[in-house]
Amino acid sequence: MHTKKTTFSFFIILVLLFLSSCGSVKNVAYFQKSESTTDSLKQNQSSDVHRARIKPLDILTITVVSTQPETSMIYNLVTPQISETSGNSIQSVPTLQTYLVDNDGYIYFPVLGKLDVKGLNRKELATMIQDKLASSFNNEIPIITIRITNYTVNIVGEVMRPGKFITMNDRMTIFEGLAMAGDLTIYGKRENVKVLRENSDGTKTYITINLNDKNIIYSPAYYLEQNDVVYVEPNGAKSRTSRIGASETLTISALSILISVASIVINVLK
Repeated sequence: MHTKKTTFSFFIILVLLFLSSCGSVKNVAYFQKSESTTDSLKQNQSSDVHRARIKPLDILTITVVSTQPETSMIYNLVTPQISETSGNSIQSVPTLQTYLVDNDGYIYFPVLGKLDVKGLNRKELATMIQDKLASSFNNEIPIITIRITNYTVNIVGEVMRPGKFITMNDRMTIFEGLAMAGDLTIYGKRENVKVLRENSDGTKTYITINLNDKNIIYSPAYYLEQNDVVYVEPNGAKSRTSRIGASETLTISALSILISVASIVINVLK
């Protein structure tokens, strides 16, 4: 009889564990109820609309390459950087000049002077510079390469490795950013992730996204922008756990031991 009760209790525990695991999968899985959205996804990814827009205080590198190196050299300014010192000698390695976007959205480029770059993506700025330089290169179209060197995103909250992450990819998705942070922990609230974004005019916007929603690809926060702050809120289980102090934890442990000892005594005395 005792064996049957033990078997039945073990079966009930397994059922409860199974049900709880089903519930946890429901809250953890990405792209729930996702259907065939391949065409929409391709259309969304191919648009230049989602490329990062240049903002004040961005730091840019701009290189100009053509078949006329003497002319290109005028626009490729370099600055010496001290690499090491040995005795009385100093060695320096030239590095490409960077351009800081001022608070009004302007940079000062060689020969061309003051350029309004605020709100442009890298491709649009390259096209603008190409057009302005066409006459200087005897109507040759120079190759313009632009990078945002201080492109960072900050990911905090319930992720495995919170911190600031540097990337050269100006079309980084929210999932790529979370992957750099080691993904969410099991306590992360996937349906209520917040993105704090500073716009080019200095205003700030809060965007809430649901990682479980298949339509997340249409969210303005699906592609992260430079200096975005991604906050993953803890779920209810983590919040309840955080409210339990050391004394409560010790009490629960003691009660668990007493219950185990009582169960053993009862079984022995039967």
